[in-house]
Amino acid sequence: MRVFVTGASGWIGSAVVPELVGAGHQVTGLARSDASAGALARAGAQVRRGTLDDLDILRAGAAESDGVIHLAFKHDIAFSGGFEEAADADRRAVEALGDALKGSGRPLVIASGTLGVAPGGVATERDGAGGRGNEPGAAALPGGGLRGRMGTALLTLSLASHGVRSSVVRLPPTVHGEGDPGFMAVLVGIARQKGVSGHVGDGSNRWPATHRLDAAHLFRLALEKAPAGSVLHAVAEEGVPIRAVAEVIGHHLDLPVVSVAAEEASAHFGWLGGVVGADSPASSALTRDLLGWRPVQPGLLDDLGKGHYFS
Repeated sequence: MRVFVTGASGWIGSAVVPELVGAGHQVTGLARSDASAGALARAGAQVRRGTLDDLDILRAGAAESDGVIHLAFKHDIAFSGGFEEAADADRRAVEALGDALKGSGRPLVIASGTLGVAPGGVATERDGAGGRGNEPGAAALPGGGLRGRMGTALLTLSLASHGVRSSVVRLPPTVHGEGDPGFMAVLVGIARQKGVSGHVGDGSNRWPATHRLDAAHLFRLALEKAPAGSVLHAVAEEGVPIRAVAEVIGHHLDLPVVSVAAEEASAHFGWLGGVVGADSPASSALTRDLLGWRPVQPGLLDDLGKGHYFS
């Protein structure tokens, strides 16, 4: 297949591109910089220059492809106070991609998240279809929460009724691996800065997790064979207790592991304080049954134990 990938040089995309190329697909990646373009070329992909705001370029890339994987998101803007702005840009991008694919039967796969999909329970692929938008901790995130992204996921699913083989891959809060710039790296940085490795309360709250190579494999499976309107969970581990994460970080940095009161979480963890205490486990049983996805990479604690987060 000829596959157009946005966010192709990002943390997830830089694993998805070689996964696709290795399976024999022809990949064109969206690149907004010379560095991104060079990385894509080295990975065996063609390059289309542009940004998430270049809607005509997105439409052209989708129209010329046999399928699209949309991974780009303005994380830098989102987590510096502009979450709503970033979510609005994401929605416009999906609308443009969807317009180019309507009536074609071709796949559009986008990334979303599991965090807050099923407050108080274990999230499954069937949860969140109503877009309840009451995810715990979301209001504490910069820009007021995750509602915009959840709405974009619902928009993507609605394209199934317009002749697009659309699917949403929900990623857990931590997609880990060597070079991870995400939540685990932030927690390590906070521990170094504070001189302690913290967790909220007793630390029994759980986060689902997956290795980015396993996530990349699921994006390929979704592109190749997910039915229209599918919600998929890229969850290798249903829920890792955050206290266990804090203990591994404390061990590697030789720091004490401490409990942080919920009312002090924002002062200790900064912008991450709104979610680090959330209990948000998620299942991927339906995804595994539907597509035969089987994660094979190390789990989160094992990956942390390898030491690359601390070098």
